[in-house]
Amino acid sequence: MNKIAALQGSVKHYDWGGFHFIPALLQLNNPELKPFAEYWLGVHPQANTQVIPPKGEPVLLSQVINDNPEATIGDTVNKNFGTVPFLLKLLDVKDMLSIQVHPSKAAAAAAFDKENEDGIALTAPHRNYKDKNHKPELMVAMSDFWLLHGFKPENELKAVLTKTAELAFLLPYFESGSYAGLYQYVMSLPQAEVNKTLTPLADRILPLYEQNKLQKNEEDFWAARAMNTFKSDTGIDRGIFSVYLFNVVQMKRGEAIFQDAGVSHAYLEGQNVEIMASSDNVLRGGLTTKHIDVPELLKHTLCQATHPNILKGEPVAGETVFKTPAADFELGRFSLQAGQETGYTSQTTDILLLTSGNVTITDGTDTVNLHTGQLAAVVFANTTVTIQATEQTELFRATVPV
Repeated sequence: MNKIAALQGSVKHYDWGGFHFIPALLQLNNPELKPFAEYWLGVHPQANTQVIPPKGEPVLLSQVINDNPEATIGDTVNKNFGTVPFLLKLLDVKDMLSIQVHPSKAAAAAAFDKENEDGIALTAPHRNYKDKNHKPELMVAMSDFWLLHGFKPENELKAVLTKTAELAFLLPYFESGSYAGLYQYVMSLPQAEVNKTLTPLADRILPLYEQNKLQKNEEDFWAARAMNTFKSDTGIDRGIFSVYLFNVVQMKRGEAIFQDAGVSHAYLEGQNVEIMASSDNVLRGGLTTKHIDVPELLKHTLCQATHPNILKGEPVAGETVFKTPAADFELGRFSLQAGQETGYTSQTTDILLLTSGNVTITDGTDTVNLHTGQLAAVVFANTTVTIQATEQTELFRATVPV
């Protein structure tokens, strides 16, 4: 078995994806402007990540690991997880994603079993839980990136409701019921009341949006964009309320943010590298045409003030590491100049993802070159590699903290 090898991930063509960022990195033509939303790397059943050996046919990364887990992921990760516990992605967010929350691991396991007992098929559109896992997430911005992240602190929330005349009626619900009471109220409103409440807001802000008179740091900008994006015969998406309740966060390239269980969030615009626990468990709260289970959403939403913590990363042995509480993953970044060399010894299966430049990776026996068109490589457990850049390079390393 080769200790290092090239990897080929899989592209997800979701409607909200951009047309240029991922195709350019993969050196793929896209004359039809097909949306390229995500590029997946991992052993998730939908990732279809293949190991490309120097000789022979490609084989699924999941199969290589299942055939020899101790040699590939190492004793500790094999004991704790039994597989690669993370999924690494490139994202290009052209249109807004749904507002969502992820459950804790214990809650996911119990709810998954309950839905099985209730006879709800895994493929049923109203199924909430696809597996027993949690889904903490870390993203690193590859451009200016905008997102919703947790509830605004109290003074900021009161200020935005006060200045937005159409939503000022929500202030008493916040003052009497705090975050939980307010969120339950807006998420439980009958659709006719949602339409009646938000139509005057739409009448005011949509013309301003169409005339380019709104700024991206204003809630009105994203609310208007959402109204355009999520049009429906049934009325206005109730997720518009959350645009005003949640923090609107702007991130610069290279900055990161972590989203743990219970933190409401929605990606609005930009490109990023994202790593998460390998799971499909998503509870949605709006800006979507998919299933919304309000009682289940409220059960798992952290209804308290959130102060966004923008991570810059910590220097560790020539690598910038973005530390989080997650046991399932750790993301680091090598920033190398032309001719610069670095290296490390892997503890488990690492996935390397190139976002710019050109590098040669060797373990002394095999060599993998990463460049535009061939973005990813795998380094299996207990392997010492040397990484040499032939031009200015940015290389991410996904691993498990052991």
